[in-house]
Amino acid sequence: MAERIPCKTEGCSSTILPTTSAKTGGICMPCQQEQVRQEQQAYIEQHRKTVNLYEGLTNPVDILKVMHAQRTYSPLIQYVDYPHRKEHIYVSLTAAEAEQMLKYAVELLDVGNEDEAEQILLSLVCYRNDNISEVLPKLLERDMYYPSILFKDSSAEIRERLLQQVEWDDDNRNHLLLILSWIGDAEVVRQFEEWRLLSPKWAGQLFVNPDVYALEGGWELASNGERRELISDICYAIRATDEQQVDSVAETSAAHFLKTNNSNCPWCKRKLTILMDADTTHPSLAYLGLPMERLQVATCEHCGGFSTIYMELDQQGEPVWSRFNQKPDYLPNWDDEDSNVAVEEIKLTLSSEPHSPYYAATWILTQQDSQIGGHPSWVQDADYPHCPCCAQRMRFIGQLDWADFDQYGEGIFYMFICVEDRLTATLYQQS
Repeated sequence: MAERIPCKTEGCSSTILPTTSAKTGGICMPCQQEQVRQEQQAYIEQHRKTVNLYEGLTNPVDILKVMHAQRTYSPLIQYVDYPHRKEHIYVSLTAAEAEQMLKYAVELLDVGNEDEAEQILLSLVCYRNDNISEVLPKLLERDMYYPSILFKDSSAEIRERLLQQVEWDDDNRNHLLLILSWIGDAEVVRQFEEWRLLSPKWAGQLFVNPDVYALEGGWELASNGERRELISDICYAIRATDEQQVDSVAETSAAHFLKTNNSNCPWCKRKLTILMDADTTHPSLAYLGLPMERLQVATCEHCGGFSTIYMELDQQGEPVWSRFNQKPDYLPNWDDEDSNVAVEEIKLTLSSEPHSPYYAATWILTQQDSQIGGHPSWVQDADYPHCPCCAQRMRFIGQLDWADFDQYGEGIFYMFICVEDRLTATLYQQS
C-alpha cells in the first residue's frame, strides 16, 4: 500500500497519495480547488469593469427602459445602480411619460417579450393606478391571465367575455375567477352571489367556492348579496427614518410603530409588540369612525407567525389579549432571548402624502410593502380572518413587512379590525 504524503499547504492536516501529489504539486485536492478559486477571484478583481448604463440619461422613460431590460451577467462586469428606486420613478412620471411606457410595453408584447411587458404594466397599474384597459385585448390574445390585477379596469365587453369563458375553460378557470374578483363590478357581484346560492357544476374542481375568490380583490359578498369592502382606498406608506427625523416629529406623529407592550404573551411569556399606535382621525383610519382617540394593534411577534392573534380593545382603546385566541398545536421553543428584531431600535414613520391603494398589492414587484390602508401584499392566498364575535370577515387596516426595515427580515404581519366588536387581529405570511 502506497505511503500517504502530508499536504504542503500550511495548516492543512490532510494526507494524499503520491499520484495525487504528482498532479497537484504536493497539495490535496481541496487545497488545490481553493487555490484555483483564489486565482480566479484575483483575475476577476483585476479585470472587472464598472458599467454605468444610466450615464448621460435624463429622461425617466429611458431610465426605466434600462431598469427593466434583462442584463447579461458576467463576473467581469459590475453594474452601477441607479440612485432612485424604480417605483419612485414611476410615481413621478407625467401622464405623457406614463403613456410612453404603456406604448413601450405594447411593443414588447408584439416582439414576444412578455415578461418585461408584464413588469411594466404591473408597475403602471400598481404604483400609479393607471388604466391600461386598451392593452387588455392583447393580453387575452396571448392567454396572459396573470397577474389578475392587470384586468381591474376591464371594459364591460371583456368582463362579459370572461364570465362566459369561466364556464368552459377548465385550464384557466382559477385565473379567470381572480380576474373577475379584481373587476368586481355589479355584474360580477351578481354572478358571484348566484354561484354562492347555486354552486356551478365545475365548482368541484376548485379548492374553495367561487364567491370566495372575491377576497383577492379586497371585498366579499355580504349576507344580503351585496359587495362589502374589506380594504380602504386611502393608503399611506410606512417607512424607516433616521434618528434625527424621528426626534423632530416624535411629538406630532400621527402614528408610531413597533413598540414593546407592557403585557406578556400567555403562550411564550415574552412581551407583546404594538405593531401600530395611530391617531384615529388620520385620513388612513378616519373612515372607520372609531370612538377612541388612538388605535393600537398588538400581537406576539413570535407566536403570531403560527396563529391569528386577536386583541380586544377596552374603553380607552388599549389592547387586551382576547379570550378567542386558540393556541396552536405547535409553537417553537424560543430559547434565544435576542432571536427577534430589537423593535425599539427600529424607527418608522408614516408618509405625509397618500399613494396608490394598489401600490403594494403585488408582492412580486420591488416596492416596500409596509403601509396603512390600501390592498394587502398577500404572500400566499388572501386571508381576511373572521371576527369570532359576529363571524364577518375583518377589515384590513395595514401591514408591516419585516424586509422593509431588517436586513435579514422576511414575512409580513397583516392587521385587521372589527369595529362593531372592538377586536383587532393579526396574521403572518412569508414565502
